[in-house]
Amino acid sequence: MRRALSLSESFRELGLLAFIVLLCAGFQLRNHSFLTLSNLRDLLTNTAILGILSVGMMMVLLTGGIDLSIGANIALSGMVSAMTVAAVPGLPPIVAILEGMAVGCAAGALIGLLVARFNVLPIIATLGFMNVLRGVTYVISKGAWVSAYQMSEGFKLIATGSLLGVNNLILIAVAIFLAFGYFINHVRTGRQMYAVGSNPEAADISGIPRRRIVWLVYTLMGTLAGLAGVLWVAKFASAQSDTALGYELNVIAAAVLGGVSVSGGSGKVSGLVLGTILFGILNNALPLIKVSPFWQQAIQGVVILAAILINVLVKRNSQRYTLRRRAI
Repeated sequence: MRRALSLSESFRELGLLAFIVLLCAGFQLRNHSFLTLSNLRDLLTNTAILGILSVGMMMVLLTGGIDLSIGANIALSGMVSAMTVAAVPGLPPIVAILEGMAVGCAAGALIGLLVARFNVLPIIATLGFMNVLRGVTYVISKGAWVSAYQMSEGFKLIATGSLLGVNNLILIAVAIFLAFGYFINHVRTGRQMYAVGSNPEAADISGIPRRRIVWLVYTLMGTLAGLAGVLWVAKFASAQSDTALGYELNVIAAAVLGGVSVSGGSGKVSGLVLGTILFGILNNALPLIKVSPFWQQAIQGVVILAAILINVLVKRNSQRYTLRRRAI
């Protein structure tokens, strides 16, 4: 069964990869600057934060949960870090990053406590915290912005700087993918996430610490959201109370596009990378081919549905193929 599932996921990823290639070819025909090195660099830079968040969302979805508080967590973490930098101009950038991650970690840990210890439904717990975190952001900022001139150059270089010609955001996203990819695939706790999402009752019977793992994934999700909040504010050089409003839906969609099951127990980091890249392509290419902003969101929805449909068909065919081989 595990081999059949792995084969199905591989076929799904191949289908998604083929869809991305065809989509890129179509965009390149409409605008020859799409596949230029500079545009691809911009595409990856603008998609990096989405990729970082999608890793956390994957872990939450693997356990059968969901997190709707991501956008509010980004806003709060980013605002706290930006206000600290504005108050202490000489603050080392790493301290601002750690502060934002700590804020996000605390929020994620509280959500995980509600879900794991008090059995609050994930959608209810995270929806409630979404409003709490957004409200706290408005309260501490008093509705004011933190603008670029209030931020140190070192802080803004967190997102705008580069190493060997590669933007820091891309490097951070790659490091997150590699680190958590190893954790999910090769560390015992990471593998147990699949068991918790596939069959919670069986996980309890087999001695897997289900509650602790559920708490852990929300804490990790919060920590990554806190990191994303700092990167977001540094990138746009602006901290606002309504930052990343509704962004959690993009993160969930990218994860689902990458083959992560919303019912839990299924998904791969390699597929997650493809799903994130597809989202980045849509956001980058539609303005390039001069599609009206009023149509862009609708077109994104159609493309996402088409990609998901292709994934479903590929998965169904791979399952039939597996059953035929067993019959033979």
